[in-house]
Amino acid sequence: MAVKYTLLKECPHTGARAGILHTPHGDIETPIFMPVGTLATVKTMEPKDLKEIGAQIILSNTYHLYLRPGHQLVKKAGGLHKFMNWDRPILTDSGGFQVFSLGDLRKITEEGVEFRSHLDGSKHFFTPEKVMEIQNALGSDIIMAFDECIPYPATYEYAKNSLERTTRWLKRCIAAHENPHSQALFGIIQGGMYLDLRTQSAEEILALDLPGYAVGGLSVGEPKEEMYRVLEHTVPMMPKDKPRYLMGVGSDDALLEGVYRGIDMFDCVLPTRIARNGTAMTSHGRVVVRNAAYSEDFTPLDQNCNCYVCQNFTRAYIRHLVKCNEILGLKLISYHNLYYLLDFMRKIRQSILDGNFPQYYKEKIKLINEGREK
Repeated sequence: MAVKYTLLKECPHTGARAGILHTPHGDIETPIFMPVGTLATVKTMEPKDLKEIGAQIILSNTYHLYLRPGHQLVKKAGGLHKFMNWDRPILTDSGGFQVFSLGDLRKITEEGVEFRSHLDGSKHFFTPEKVMEIQNALGSDIIMAFDECIPYPATYEYAKNSLERTTRWLKRCIAAHENPHSQALFGIIQGGMYLDLRTQSAEEILALDLPGYAVGGLSVGEPKEEMYRVLEHTVPMMPKDKPRYLMGVGSDDALLEGVYRGIDMFDCVLPTRIARNGTAMTSHGRVVVRNAAYSEDFTPLDQNCNCYVCQNFTRAYIRHLVKCNEILGLKLISYHNLYYLLDFMRKIRQSILDGNFPQYYKEKIKLINEGREK
């Protein structure tokens, strides 16, 4: 297999675990947060910045790279790693979420999904085979199966039909995958908020014996308590010797709760998206730096942070940059937000290895909740 998982330590009181994910482009210490580089770039961040903050793996997007610059061009460039000058692991998602979020611009059939480009309205057709072709050309270390990500809420019948189609599509993905020895294909467990459907999906997907598995269809608008309920039911069914990936989650509380329930891998655009709106993630809650309250605040974004930004710049200066639409302002907050989450995950991992994760969890979740109440 292209990817192998080594379990190092498991918390006896929770589902939390620490491990190592071995990939063709290096080892990844888990649990891990993966910065999202949708268009072969993490917005405002150079590869050297990502290495400086400790990013071990980044995520790119099949749908967006297919539309531009095109997967064949990336293949000509020597694959995604060479194209973007990133020599560490890359995961590409299948584009399923993006296609299904197009709403009226797409039509789902058993064969695949017809959709119109959000760029120019041109028609395209994604099948499981096409999605494998694109990801094989991109050359990412981990590739995701084409699945149907259903909306919240969804009826029982819709969720059941969708998960069964997702299983059939996964079998087609496996058959079409050309590089199983260099690219690990992960299956995705669906089923909406219905626990019996999650069981059905898990049984069907896990039976196909893949290198890793994801829990999909969460963080799509449901209350966080619902997400945690589904995770508590689903994760224990997943094998201990394979990586477990929760798709689309990036707030510090959800990362902590996900690790508590046994998740190893996370990704989300949240840290860079809110940075572009002038919002910083800190150990005491979010700070909307663009607000007038920070115009004469000469303290760092987070007093407890050791990142380059917090060691060198003040809230007042960063607010000035944001208010003037200076690109540096967006970069500094993006840099800090990503560092904050990656450092947060490093500390979570260390607490698992040290055997004091339950205590760490209690202290951190209390701080996060207090920060939210400000």
